Amino acid sequence: MRIKPFQALYPDLKAIESPDKFCENAKDEFPAFRKRGWYLEFPEAAFYIYQIEDGHRKHTGLIAQNAVSDFLSGKIKKHENTISEKEKQQMELFLRWKAILKPVLLTYPSVPAIEHWLQEFIGQSPAFFTTRFQKDGQIHRMWPVTESTDIAFLQELFAAHVPRTYIADGHHRTTSVALLQEKFRDHPSGSDFDHLFCIFIGADELDILDFNRVVQVSDDLSPVQFMGYLSEVFTIKRLAASRRPAHKFEIVLYQNETWHALEWKPEILARFPKEQVLLDVSLLNELVLKEMLGMHDIRTDSRITYIDGSRGIEGVQRNVDAGRNRLGFILFPVSLDDMMHIADKGESLPPKSTYFEPRIRTGMMVMGLDGR
Repeated sequence: MRIKPFQALYPDLKAIESPDKFCENAKDEFPAFRKRGWYLEFPEAAFYIYQIEDGHRKHTGLIAQNAVSDFLSGKIKKHENTISEKEKQQMELFLRWKAILKPVLLTYPSVPAIEHWLQEFIGQSPAFFTTRFQKDGQIHRMWPVTESTDIAFLQELFAAHVPRTYIADGHHRTTSVALLQEKFRDHPSGSDFDHLFCIFIGADELDILDFNRVVQVSDDLSPVQFMGYLSEVFTIKRLAASRRPAHKFEIVLYQNETWHALEWKPEILARFPKEQVLLDVSLLNELVLKEMLGMHDIRTDSRITYIDGSRGIEGVQRNVDAGRNRLGFILFPVSLDDMMHIADKGESLPPKSTYFEPRIRTGMMVMGLDGR
């Protein structure tokens, strides 16, 4: 990877009463926040070590710019399809803000030399800032890397040991910057669309969660009729209580205040080539949402609501219970190995197939688009 230091913007934490509210509102209020002086600019180009501590571990990564050309050439690999309307929204926001408020999360097979260097650095100096979020108790810390020798050494490490990375979060941000670069190639806008705003976190530092679906169905489809359709491809077991899927190829369904475990029948899985990486989300889309429910364009169908695993089973249950004729599908998380294998083959997962943690809050670290 060709990483590059830059002058980041960050909140003036002394001027902010609540980091939670600040980050929740940053997307809508960024220009006003900046005008009020609530953002400071780091005085020199730097890399930024960023650490997020949650209830059970500390996740550490490096914030840097990286050339968009690495994405266009396939060195930064995607694994999910994007939604064109969201790309358009992102581009409009970048142009209005003249900034990007959240880095793309890039992961890679962990490199001991990089992880050791980052840990040694933060062990030798106090954090530049530390802030705690009250809502979930997370603690965020940042250390700038400014010495030219340190910057050069990190660039050498990433160039030598990280030939490719994988987008764990931020497909739409990535493709939107690439589209803007192409749009303004012959008509410069004054903004820097040649670089992505990234945080690099090794695979060993990441947690991967489920990404679930709530589907709105027609009044004409009765629960009994739908369960009959499902029995053609699943072995179905009624559950006494809610739970997550126990393993790959099991999906948990919530419908009409009841829970069922759905396991793909062996003969269904045997239809596919052995070398193909089979995923529950892809099978669900093809065999249930498309064939049974007539949802032929998963990317744009408004009847599908995506609920990430951080909101828990309860998030799915609340959404289903809030309306009529809704189905909740809870999926087993896609493994990192499966994701990387699919990305390496140049293939994509459906939208909202994976959910990685940790994630920097919107507005905590910002890249201005003035090229600095």
